[in-house]
Amino acid sequence: MSTAGFGFLTRRRVIALGAVGASALVVGGSVASLLSGAPDVANLAVLGAREYRTLDALAKTLIPRGGPFEIGADSFDLARAFDGFLRGEPAANVEKLRRALLLFELGPLLFEHRWTAFSRLSDAERLAHYDAWASSDTLLRRQVAIAFRKFMALVFYDSPEVWPHIGYPGPSLARLGR
Repeated sequence: MSTAGFGFLTRRRVIALGAVGASALVVGGSVASLLSGAPDVANLAVLGAREYRTLDALAKTLIPRGGPFEIGADSFDLARAFDGFLRGEPAANVEKLRRALLLFELGPLLFEHRWTAFSRLSDAERLAHYDAWASSDTLLRRQVAIAFRKFMALVFYDSPEVWPHIGYPGPSLARLGR
């Protein structure tokens, strides 16, 4: 039996490569299990089910029911409204949002070394996780946290369901009947 071309494969290297491969499969499977279990969500314009799940958990964390007024993100499915808002956005912006959502979803694993995902945390843990991002020494994490807060507020306060709670009568042209 000829070993020409495979002389570099010693027994030690084969064992090491096998261990690395097995570790990669375990870690990959663990990350995949963290991302599994997304709800079956129909009629989304831009987001996938996993992205929707993360955005829904984030929306309910940032704008909970019973905050400054009774209505909250879950009162009218803010994540779906955000998905509709994204419909006209350039593909590059949507791709950046998708990456930010994935990074935020895996944040507990990547930055806190916990075997869980953001959407699987309790309400209090999600708020603490968001606050850690908003006050992080890492610029990227702060930027992502602030961008999500701004965009959630933009879509939330743009919704007619919210206007009576903040004393906004609606667009002036609509009141004039134009």
